[in-house]
Amino acid sequence: MAANLETLKSSLRIDGDDDDELLKGYLSAATSYIKQAIGDENSIPGFYEMEGVNDLFETAVYALAGSYWYYRTSITSNAVNPVDLVVDSIIGQLRGLYNQTQDEVNDNGN
Repeated sequence: MAANLETLKSSLRIDGDDDDELLKGYLSAATSYIKQAIGDENSIPGFYEMEGVNDLFETAVYALAGSYWYYRTSITSNAVNPVDLVVDSIIGQLRGLYNQTQDEVNDNGN
């Protein structure tokens, strides 16, 4: 199951559809950011759909997209936005799983 708009809206307690396009953009940006922070799917096809990975990945996407929603501010030299420790923690876990899976794929291929 991929991260979807309805689940994001539910987690943010948004009832209307006025900001759907904005939220879709946040989901897309969060998905892209997290995948780039962990590793691409070319090296390990289906990694983000694997059991034990999918739930962590989606949680990180929803958390980051939610942060984008809550902290919709311009970035200036004076802006201070909190570091999203949940997303950083999950990215660290997923990097470990990605590296472990990549090692297993490489060992099986040699």
